[in-house]
Amino acid sequence: MNWKKFRTGFLLFLAVAGPGIITANVDNDAGGILTYSQAGAQYGYALLWTMIPTTIALIVVQEMCARMGAVTGKGLSDLIREEYGLRITFVMMFLLVVCNFGNVVCEFAGVAESLQLFDVSKYASVPVVAVFVWAMVVKGNYKTVEKLFLLASFFYITYIIAGVMAHPDWRLTMVRLVTTPPKSDFVGNEYIQTYVYDVIGVVGTTIAPWMQFYLQSSIVEKGVGPKQYKASRLDVIVGCIFTDVVAVFIIVACAATLYVNGIRDIKSASDAALALKPLAGQWAFILFSFGLLNASVFAASILPLSTAYTVCEGLGFESGVDKKFSEAPFFYWLYTGLIVAGALVVLIPNFPLIKVILFSQVLNGILLPFILIFMLMLINKHDLMGEHVNTKMFNLVAWTTVVVMNVLTLVLVYSYIRPKQ
Repeated sequence: MNWKKFRTGFLLFLAVAGPGIITANVDNDAGGILTYSQAGAQYGYALLWTMIPTTIALIVVQEMCARMGAVTGKGLSDLIREEYGLRITFVMMFLLVVCNFGNVVCEFAGVAESLQLFDVSKYASVPVVAVFVWAMVVKGNYKTVEKLFLLASFFYITYIIAGVMAHPDWRLTMVRLVTTPPKSDFVGNEYIQTYVYDVIGVVGTTIAPWMQFYLQSSIVEKGVGPKQYKASRLDVIVGCIFTDVVAVFIIVACAATLYVNGIRDIKSASDAALALKPLAGQWAFILFSFGLLNASVFAASILPLSTAYTVCEGLGFESGVDKKFSEAPFFYWLYTGLIVAGALVVLIPNFPLIKVILFSQVLNGILLPFILIFMLMLINKHDLMGEHVNTKMFNLVAWTTVVVMNVLTLVLVYSYIRPKQ
């Protein structure tokens, strides 16, 4: 092995690492943890088959965004506006803002739930965290914020440890990961409706629309160009694999404890943590709870940031964490507004948070195909990407993802309108 070449390559990787790892890990947010916990509690190991194809699709989708950012030096919404006009961009931004706001609410709900497990009132925890994430981004710069986000990414290892402590059936885990579901999984119309809804939720929370906009904007702001792109691609691949390994361990932890003990009614991620306590022990409970807090604070910073990037790029406003408030006022006011509104909603008594959280995850799955179609049209433009257009294999995987998500959505709608037999 040429150690000098390896050392140079490794140092280059460290220099560009961040956007891929951060974007993928934020995807395991409070809504994602709830979705994976429900999957494990309701179906045991039965939904694990979705994770390998979803990981492949996630790598392909994220790689395309990173490549577009590195080659064009522009964000995704910026490219959509330039190539397809302001009207289409505005509609896309509106749908994303609605979807992302539901996700922001979800993150602050996760903050409240995780600290309520340790008897901290949401009326104290949510405002404090809201001020913290606002100050971190508004008062910091890109390098500082990125380091903090990378540190938060590391703490997702708590879910891997909690999964091991749950003592799952490893043989069944491996079998369910690599085999398609048996026919018995699809018996009964009502069961199909629930099953498809949850499959869309799992895929929707693993490959969320906001991720594509945030990753590409981060690549651009970090200054990654075509020369650094190979190292940046490794950053994307490592992030995608790690985030889905964490997702598998969340499902496995709940399958090995909640499912086998008949605990199926998980209404929040904190419910899963509490249920783990008598079944897997105090440390598994603490790790699961801390993971939820870390994920919620992490995502409560990123999701409003992603939305602000998307809207500002689409409308042509200045944006970027390295800019001062006076240099990008719309960017920072939008970021501030989303944090304040998201935190206030969580503080409303008797607000149906769980319905909002689950609906936002499924909405991610429904919106994703439309985002991917724009991405595919853009990345296959030779005048835009030159020699960096998609390969046939990338196009095959990406278009397959679009088709599969559309089919799942249509099946879900049909299952609701079909008369019960």
